[in-house]
Amino acid sequence: MSKSIVIAIDGPAGSGKSTAAKFLARELGFLYLDTGAMYRAVTYLALKYNIVEDTNSINDLVNKIFINLKYEDGVTRVFVDDEELTDKIRTFEVNSNVSIIAKIPEVRTALVDMQRKIASNNNLVTEGRDTTTVVFPEADLKIYLIASIAERAKRRLEEFRVKNPDITLAEVQKNLEERDRIDSSRAVSPLKKAEEAIVIDTTNMSIADEIDEVMKRIDLIKSESTI
Repeated sequence: MSKSIVIAIDGPAGSGKSTAAKFLARELGFLYLDTGAMYRAVTYLALKYNIVEDTNSINDLVNKIFINLKYEDGVTRVFVDDEELTDKIRTFEVNSNVSIIAKIPEVRTALVDMQRKIASNNNLVTEGRDTTTVVFPEADLKIYLIASIAERAKRRLEEFRVKNPDITLAEVQKNLEERDRIDSSRAVSPLKKAEEAIVIDTTNMSIADEIDEVMKRIDLIKSESTI
């Protein structure tokens, strides 16, 4: 059996990871794996059961549930056991707490194991914060996307206002800055650029420009591999 091909994309929130990963997966015919959605699902449940500050209860929870992702028509549908949480995990409240949950070592261990099992049988494009450094350190292509905090806040404001029309740009930017701090300083699997990752700054790029830049990297790899 030939080795599965993995393209991994990391970077802070709002840098364009999901946009790029979804397009690449569709273009290449690969599975799209949104690792962040898995952490959001655990966070949603922690909020639902009021255990955000109870690490032991969270650890018990993550070891009892099964998270299943289905990418359909441009949307990652998220299921925990038999319950669909697709819309429920994309809220400002979940966004404000996901970095707290994601830094728990036992949670990361459980979800990384799930992610690697998915990759063992599929060619995939995956995105997150430690996919190039921890989850898939042997990925065939590693990309690290960045963008200015002002641009990232602007992008996320549009997303959050769908469900929270009163939210301000200042609130979103403060939230992103706090997420950056937690994600980059956590003891386990911090957000950082893998040594061999290709850095792309999307600050002044349209979605089309971003995709074009990433596809140029893919074309270079294609000429040297079986992708």
